[in-house]
Amino acid sequence: MSPVIEVTNLRKSYGANVAVTDVSFAVERGEIFGILGPNGAGKSTVVECLAGLRQADGGALRVLGVDPQHDPGAVRPRLGIQLQEARLPPRLRVREALELYASFYADPADPMELVRMLGLTEKQDTAFKDLSGGQQQRLSIALALVGNPEVAVLDELTTGLDPQARRDTWELIERVRDSGVTIVLVTHFMDEAERLADRVAIIDRGRVVAEGSPAALVSGTERRRTFRMRLPAGTPADVAAGLTRLPDVDTVVGVGEELEVTGGARVLPATILALAEGDVVPDEIRTLSRSLEDVFVDVTGARPDTTEVLP
Repeated sequence: MSPVIEVTNLRKSYGANVAVTDVSFAVERGEIFGILGPNGAGKSTVVECLAGLRQADGGALRVLGVDPQHDPGAVRPRLGIQLQEARLPPRLRVREALELYASFYADPADPMELVRMLGLTEKQDTAFKDLSGGQQQRLSIALALVGNPEVAVLDELTTGLDPQARRDTWELIERVRDSGVTIVLVTHFMDEAERLADRVAIIDRGRVVAEGSPAALVSGTERRRTFRMRLPAGTPADVAAGLTRLPDVDTVVGVGEELEVTGGARVLPATILALAEGDVVPDEIRTLSRSLEDVFVDVTGARPDTTEVLP
């Protein structure tokens, strides 16, 4: 079966600013595909080109077998999209917006069911301008799903939502995926990508720098190990300094009362052996599991952005 989405050597510039240099990936039917990257990496530009909202400068795009650059009208009825900064007329009410959008489709979802699932029941008669930032975000998600799309593109899905609303939205998206909808999820929340995405592409400076399932990306970097240990009181300071000279050790960093040691696959036994030769036995040792955030930092050199939670 052909991929639902195919992106090949996509390029896009805004004047002298190159937003997307060379991006390629494919999305299979029924999966949640995450697009990760630092601010300015080109994530939103990629999905806007997919939706036919921006004209690419080069490369090839296929969505549901159609080129959205040349025939966006054939794609849009089958594509739901929630953009990062979508806006509605200030006086348009929640229920009115959903009923209006539902009228554009031959077989829409039940607007009031989406209102209920996204926690907007008490706000259904509230004007858009009177919604909080988090409530506007929930409405934007509902509008992306009201057409019962085959593919849903969700750009910064849960930005501004409180922790409980984020988890409720994750459950909603999983139910949507289980119904057969393919989802492209643009996010900077690593926990969101690990929870939802079947596969991810990490984009940095307009290029894909890593791709695969979150588990595969994490296990692929397991050549480096990290552990923390607490040494007995009175251990000479030069003991820790001496560890940095071991071939298997890359770094030794103090974290509170502990030392965090990072190195190759044999860093733990090499460290313990060196300490034993100096008659030093750690009081406590604990290994640290790597995460998708660690992979993100490794391949981009940047930490994921943090975003203020809105009520």
